[in-house]
Amino acid sequence: MGLSDLLYGAYERRLLKQIPPQRRPRHVGVILDGNRRWATVHGSSSDAGHRAGAAKIVQFLGWCEEADVEVVTLWLLSTDNLARPSEELAALQQIIDQTVTNLAETGRWQINPVGALDLLPESTATLLKEAAEATAEIDGILVNVAVGYGGRREVVDAVRSLLQQHAVEGTSLEDLAGVLDVDHIAEHLYTRGQPDPDLVIRTSGEQRLSGFLLWQSAHSEYYFCEAYWPDFRHVDFLRALRAYAARQRRFGS
Repeated sequence: MGLSDLLYGAYERRLLKQIPPQRRPRHVGVILDGNRRWATVHGSSSDAGHRAGAAKIVQFLGWCEEADVEVVTLWLLSTDNLARPSEELAALQQIIDQTVTNLAETGRWQINPVGALDLLPESTATLLKEAAEATAEIDGILVNVAVGYGGRREVVDAVRSLLQQHAVEGTSLEDLAGVLDVDHIAEHLYTRGQPDPDLVIRTSGEQRLSGFLLWQSAHSEYYFCEAYWPDFRHVDFLRALRAYAARQRRFGS
């Protein structure tokens, strides 16, 4: 072990001491950004960048296990991404399919697809559903795999589902309008029944949410990291946890 490894380990231990167990997030959302730019820097193809990013996910979930995180939401493919050139999109979907398969096969985590599955190729939608079914009884981190996900689309889908439910029940629009509140919509989100994200991390230096968990992140804390996703390190994660632990959460007050 070289000097740099010793210093890195010492720094990790120091960071851990600065993160009280009672001030760690239950739900962490991650915008895995920068795969293509990482590939450009390394003189590689976009596919290579996405594969490098996919390889980081298992490691990241291991860090989350160590930090006692209960729910992780990984944004792998947005609705906007679906407009990419067909060749690039097909390669990306293949990588996502393999990533989800690998996550399910570990037997460590419960996979939960979130997104507009009707916008995805039938093979990908089927694979996501099968991964969810195969891991439903696993007692591990709940991993929301956001594929074909867009925050605005989620709210629209939630409202549509709400209206359909009340139409079946015979509720008039007038009666529904009289009682409708935020909880009614929350019950129809892709993440219904889950705690809202406490911490949202975005890599690659971009400082915007791009519609990620638009409804659920109303009171989330945000952490923006300069590293591209494939280069995201354990110390970067610990810094995000430290920043979260140091904040006074006011929940809009």
